[in-house]
Amino acid sequence: MGRYILNRLIQAIPVIFLVSLISFCIMQLVPGDPAILIAGPSATPAELDNVRRNLGLDQPFYVQLTRYYTNLLQGDLGRSLFLGKPVLDATIERLPVSMSIALYSMVLTLLLGLLSGLVAAMRQNTWVDQAVMLFALLGVSMPNFWLGLMMIVLLGVHWGWLPTGGYIPYTTSFYGWLATTTMPAVSLAMLNTGLLARITRSTMLEVLRQDYIRTAKAKGLPGWMIIGKHALKNVMIPVMTVIGIIFSLLLSGSLVIESIFSVPGIGSLLGSAILRRDYPMIQGGLLFVATSLMLLNITVDILYAYFDPRVRYD
Repeated sequence: MGRYILNRLIQAIPVIFLVSLISFCIMQLVPGDPAILIAGPSATPAELDNVRRNLGLDQPFYVQLTRYYTNLLQGDLGRSLFLGKPVLDATIERLPVSMSIALYSMVLTLLLGLLSGLVAAMRQNTWVDQAVMLFALLGVSMPNFWLGLMMIVLLGVHWGWLPTGGYIPYTTSFYGWLATTTMPAVSLAMLNTGLLARITRSTMLEVLRQDYIRTAKAKGLPGWMIIGKHALKNVMIPVMTVIGIIFSLLLSGSLVIESIFSVPGIGSLLGSAILRRDYPMIQGGLLFVATSLMLLNITVDILYAYFDPRVRYD
């Protein structure tokens, strides 16, 4: 098991290097001059040159790249041009907001997706099965940003049940946190709930056709024991891998949803950084998100190998 974990961590190193290189190169190719945005449109050429020199933008590409990786190896993601603080600090400050919405959305996805998928499999070819599959089809068909906008119009503006934007920390008011995060969390959860329900249903149907399930039925075991003790554990092995992918989708999808609901998370931070041409913030933020998602997937792979030892020897 230890060798498997070590191999997975070693395999992640070139991927992180590639992500950092791509984000650095893309930022160099983006049109626009951050010196003009910082100094203002009325700045003189001398003032612009001074800003570029202070930021190191007047240096050749290879010099900037070398300095970028030298700082990266020391844990320095750079300093935001507009916030005036280290990128890592600015990102970590917003992390609890994004994580709280992603976790809330994950709970909704697991509850609705797993339960509806299991119920649909156990009631195959009935109206319950058809209703669940229709719900799943609607979920995977609706873009989360479209659903978010519809919820703002209906629940926020028309009926006034929930605030249309903003964020209240749960440490300040749990009710306020619930009110401000429900629409973003539901918007993110719908797509993944439909996806998880379909996968859970098909996996459960496959497990229920196995010989050991027929044997358990032939012994006269009650249905709840067959599902809970024999089938559910084997259903969870492939579903667990999908859950890791779903959580990655929730984190990446929050980049758009946070902007729609004016939530001060990492997504809105990166969005404002892109508009301002804040290169260090964009590069550092993207690298932080990519590394977090990679570590999450490695964790899921390790759990998968723990529950199914055959994976370690593939």
